[in-house]
Amino acid sequence: MYTVALAEDAELGPLEPWQAEEFLAHMDRARATVDPFIPWAGISTDLDSARNTLQRYADKQATDTGRIYGIRLGGTLVGGVMYVRFDTRDGVCEIGAWTEPAGRGRGLVTAAAGRLLDYALVERGLYRAEWWNSTVNPASRAVARRLGMTLDGTMRRATEHHGERLDLEVWSMLAPEWRELRASA
Repeated sequence: MYTVALAEDAELGPLEPWQAEEFLAHMDRARATVDPFIPWAGISTDLDSARNTLQRYADKQATDTGRIYGIRLGGTLVGGVMYVRFDTRDGVCEIGAWTEPAGRGRGLVTAAAGRLLDYALVERGLYRAEWWNSTVNPASRAVARRLGMTLDGTMRRATEHHGERLDLEVWSMLAPEWRELRASA
């Protein structure tokens, strides 16, 4: 398996179905803070459902329509990033992220999401990357801002979670903008 360093003691690597036990333990630690924002957090509650979540992303990876990666801090899974959607025909992807409390405040999600932007917009040649977040999730909004993304707009009451309608913000980064940001960094 390959990994990419995010910091001295943190790395990014693929999450695969055979890692369901580790993923479930992580979800148990993260569920209370992740469930309001990541739909599968509330349904990955036992080994079979955790394996099914990871299998859905393995199936997406096999068809080049999505992927999921884990963020490990000191060898422990503390969060992750994913291509919720990866559309090579339209040249658009959507990036998502989550973390448990132990992974917060170190810039790991921002660094990992930057790696996904590099892969999608530079290596794979997609034109647009999107980041969607609930307006009640300021941490997710902050990642989009740190990445230099542009707020395209807010979709009012666009999703339902536990019986409550939530607004969603849509942020984007275009390939030329990302290349310019990377060149000036």
